[in-house]
Amino acid sequence: MNYLNGSKIMPNNGDMAVEARGLVKKFGDFRAVDGVDLNVRAGSIYGVLGPNGAGKTTTIRMLATLLRADEGSAHIFGHNVAKESQIVRQLIGITGQYASVDESLSATENLVIFSRLLGFGRAEAKQKAAQLLEEFSLTEAAKRPLKNFSGGMRRRLDLAASLIAQPPLIFLDEPTTGLDPRTRNQMWDTIRRLVESGSTVLLTTQYLQEADELADRIAVIDHGRVVAEGTVNELKASVGTSSLQLSLQNPHDVENARQKVEEVLKVQSIVSPEGGKITAPMADADRVTDLLIAFRQSGIQLAELSVQKPTLDDVFLTITGNDPHEDAANPSNKSQQAGGIEG
Repeated sequence: MNYLNGSKIMPNNGDMAVEARGLVKKFGDFRAVDGVDLNVRAGSIYGVLGPNGAGKTTTIRMLATLLRADEGSAHIFGHNVAKESQIVRQLIGITGQYASVDESLSATENLVIFSRLLGFGRAEAKQKAAQLLEEFSLTEAAKRPLKNFSGGMRRRLDLAASLIAQPPLIFLDEPTTGLDPRTRNQMWDTIRRLVESGSTVLLTTQYLQEADELADRIAVIDHGRVVAEGTVNELKASVGTSSLQLSLQNPHDVENARQKVEEVLKVQSIVSPEGGKITAPMADADRVTDLLIAFRQSGIQLAELSVQKPTLDDVFLTITGNDPHEDAANPSNKSQQAGGIEG
């Protein structure tokens, strides 16, 4: 539970969980966050997308009282983040991209220690640890030293530790980065259950499918600003009605084909991570015929052509000009400002 000076803190679920106005964070002359506005309704999953270095993580850290904003204001369930930071900390849980646990101890020992630090009694702490280990499918590894845990197991334990106090608002900063698809799906199920039980989740992610699957509303941040905001369907509708999907017979033609697509259709395109497939917004259907003629003249042979409704990939590419697959495939390329401030 969440307590302050002996009094239980219970946010009103009819209120907004997060209200931010004009948040700014500067590191020297660099404005990592440049006037961000956010409104997150209680009981929802709110996704924050953006290229690496866009300001996502810095924004989360300001909302979570870990960084002080240089300008603007933020409220968590009506409480001012700067002036009522002690109360705000009782209302939130935060999970980062890397497990913040002691590798020399077992999963159970870590969770018991964290529970005791939060004021739980010894028996209650053990009960809470067992409950969370079961929730995150870690019961069989409960007594195993963390140094023997896989990356996915560490991530699940990190999330479990952040939920010990059952916070009304949970910040998840890229919680599934580096996880295999099966473990990622398990985490998605857990996040959905958290919201069903009354929590609010603010999620940053580099996986567009993750935002598509989970988020009720999404903000796209680029260069420290919110450049688009809305439901998944609203964002998809904002970039057009459809996209062109091209599969090539010869993968070696991909780069040449991509250049033709962008030259003829006057749009930016995405090449699939495995190669051989190109996706581009279809702003003008009449130009597709011109593209096919250009392919034939260049000796580029198509294996398949299809038209699909917009995806979040199209939204991301159109709004930010970045290929989301490049960011997801190269997490080490994250921009770092002012000694490690990322995202």
